[in-house]
Amino acid sequence: MPTSLRYLLTSCLLLASLSTDAASWSASIERDRWGVPHIKGESDADAAFGLAFAQAEDTWGVIEASIPYYRGTAGRYFGPDAARSDYLVQWLGLWEDIGRGYDSDLPPSTREYVEAFAAGLNTYAQEHPNRVSLDVLPITGKDIVAAHMLRHIMFYGFEATIKELTGPTRAQPTAQGTVIRDGKPQGSNAIAVGPNRSSDGSTMLVINSHQPLTGPVAWYEAHLESDEGLNVMGGLFPGAPTIGVGFTANTAWGATVNKPDLIDVYVLEMNPDDDNQYALDGQWQDLESQEIELDVLIWGFIPWSVTETIYRSVHGPVMKTDHGVYAVRYAGMGELRQVEQWLAMNKAHNFETWRAAVALNHIQSFNFVYAGRDQDIYFVHNSEMPERLPGWDWQQYLPGDRSELIWENYLAFDLLPQVQNPPSGFILSTNQTPFAISDSGSNPTPNGHQATAGWQTRMTNRAVRGLELFANNEKISKETLLAIKHDNAYSEDYRGMAFLREVTALRDQNEQQQEAQTILKEWNRATDTANRGAALGVCILKAEWISESYGTTRPDPQQALDNCIDEVVAMRGTLTPTWGDVNKHGRDDTHLPIAGGPDTLRAAYSGEDHGDHQHITAGDGLYYFVRWDAQGQQEVLGVHQYGNHFDDPSHPHFQSQVNDFVNETLHEALFDAEKRQPFVERRYRVSSSY
Repeated sequence: MPTSLRYLLTSCLLLASLSTDAASWSASIERDRWGVPHIKGESDADAAFGLAFAQAEDTWGVIEASIPYYRGTAGRYFGPDAARSDYLVQWLGLWEDIGRGYDSDLPPSTREYVEAFAAGLNTYAQEHPNRVSLDVLPITGKDIVAAHMLRHIMFYGFEATIKELTGPTRAQPTAQGTVIRDGKPQGSNAIAVGPNRSSDGSTMLVINSHQPLTGPVAWYEAHLESDEGLNVMGGLFPGAPTIGVGFTANTAWGATVNKPDLIDVYVLEMNPDDDNQYALDGQWQDLESQEIELDVLIWGFIPWSVTETIYRSVHGPVMKTDHGVYAVRYAGMGELRQVEQWLAMNKAHNFETWRAAVALNHIQSFNFVYAGRDQDIYFVHNSEMPERLPGWDWQQYLPGDRSELIWENYLAFDLLPQVQNPPSGFILSTNQTPFAISDSGSNPTPNGHQATAGWQTRMTNRAVRGLELFANNEKISKETLLAIKHDNAYSEDYRGMAFLREVTALRDQNEQQQEAQTILKEWNRATDTANRGAALGVCILKAEWISESYGTTRPDPQQALDNCIDEVVAMRGTLTPTWGDVNKHGRDDTHLPIAGGPDTLRAAYSGEDHGDHQHITAGDGLYYFVRWDAQGQQEVLGVHQYGNHFDDPSHPHFQSQVNDFVNETLHEALFDAEKRQPFVERRYRVSSSY
C-alpha cells in the first residue's frame, strides 16, 4: 500500500473510532528545560490522556512496537521469534481473563483512566499519521491492562519457569520438605534514612531502580497533576499510565525487584487410555483444550498462519512435553487490577494512605521502600505470596493429583516481611534477602513468616557494601547518602571475592598470567574511571556473578583468568587500561567514561561490545534524591541516563542529561510549579475532541 494512502486510512479509522466515543479529555502540558512533561488535567482521566500524548511525542516508536506483544500478535509483524511471545500470551489466557474481568473487576474510575490514556495515544497517532508504521490502531484500555498483566509476571521471573519446562529433560523432582527461595534479581536500589539517623533531623530517600537503558522498560520521566488530588512525579515505562517510582509533596517511594517463589509446577498423571485426561483425587478429569492461530511473518514479507492447541487444567495452563505433562499456577493469574493499585499509590497523601494502597495487593512482586514528610520510613517485601499447604517443598514440582495442593489465596498483606521506622534509622533494599535490609535488630524476622513461603536468602555486593558503609557512618548527611548511592567499590566480604582469591592463588602461571595476578591482588576493589585494576577485576567478578545469578556452572578459575586477559588486552592492548577507557556510556555516537560496574551501588552493566570498550546497557537510569528537612521543606534532585526523548537522535533531549549522568551531577526536579516557571520551554494544550 502506498505510504500516503496508509496515512489517510489511519487518519480516517482513528477519526471514526474517536467520534463514536462520547467521552472527551483534555490537558495542559508544560515542557521544562530537560524536556520533562508536567501534565495538568481537570480530572485524573484528563491527566492520563495528557500523559499518553506526551509519552507518544517522545516514545511512540517503543509504544507502537510493544502493543503487538501485549495482544499476542507480534509474530504477524516481527517474525517467528516474536511468535513465541504470542504463544505465551494465548497459553496464559490473558485476553480471556480480560474479557471476563474488565467490566466487573476494574472500578469504573480505573476503566475511565486507562481508556483516557489509550485515547491520548490514539489522538497523537491521528495527528501524526506519518509516525504510524504498524496497523495496531486504535489502542484500547484493555491493551493497557494486558501490558501490566504480562510485564508484572516477567519481573518476578516467570520466563525462567517456561524455559525450564521446555528443556530436554525434567528439571525438578517431586519431593517434600520446607523451602527458602534463592531468587536471582540483578538490580535496583532504594535507600531510606529517618530523622533519628540523619545528621540534621531530615528524612531522605534514594530512588534508584535499575532497568535496561533503552526499550519498553527503560525509564521515562513525567509529572501528573489533576484537580481530583493527583500530583505525582517520577519514572514510568513507555505505554504505562501511572508513575512507577517517584514522589509527591508528602510521599516518596522506590521499588526494587524481588523474586520470591511465586510459581508452582504440577506434574500431571495422564490417563494411559486418553492423553487428554489427568488424575485428580482419584478421578480422571478432562483437560480443557483450545485451538489458537498464530500469524507469523516469514522471511520478513510472507504472512503465514500456524494452528496450535493449548490446554488447561484446574491448576492453570498446561504444557505437554516429551518428559511429562505439567500444569503451572502462578501469582497474578487472572489479576487485572495492577493499574488500580499504582494509581492509588500515586494519589496517596501520607504514609497511611500510601500503605493502604500497597496493601491492595494487586501487584505481584517488588520490594517497596517509603519515606515521607511524616518522617516515617518503611520497607515491605511485597508479593502476592501463595498461601500453601505446609509440609511440601514448593520449589520442586508438586504431584498434580491432589486438589489440596492447588492454592486459592495469597498471604494476608500483614504477613509479608516489612518494617516501619527501624531503630537503626535506615533501610537499604538492594535485591537481597528481606531479612537483612538494615542493622541487626531492625530487620523483619524469618521466624515471623510462613515457612512454606519462598523468601529470598541471597546477599548482593550492593547489600554487603551498603550495610558496611552505614556501619562506618554514625550520622548520615545528604552528602554522605549521595556518596553511598554513588559508591563504586566491591566489599571484601562480598561472595565473589572468594572466587577472585582463587584466581590470584593459581600456581604455575606464565609471565603474563603472573602480571595479571599481581594487578588483581593490588586492585583496591573500586571502579572509578581512573582505576587501572578494574578492567581485569570486574571481568573476573563478572564471570562468577553471571554463574551465580543464572544458576549455571561455576566458572573455572584458570579459564576465567585466561579469558579476562584476552578480553582486556583485545580492547586496549594492555592489562591496565583505565576503567573509563573500557567502560562507556551514551547512545548513538556518544561514548563517555563512566564509573561503576555489575552489582556495585553505582550500578553499570555492559551489554554491547564496541571493540575497544564495552558500552553500558543497564543499571542506574533515572534516579532521585528526595529529602524533607526537620521543618518539612522538600528537596528533590534527579538525573536521567540520557534524556527524556527516546525516538529521534536529533532531538535536543535525546541526550541532554548524559554528561550530568556520567558525572553524577543531579539537578532540581522542578516539581514545584512556581520554581518551574523560569525553566519552561514550551506550553501547549491537547484534547481528544474533534
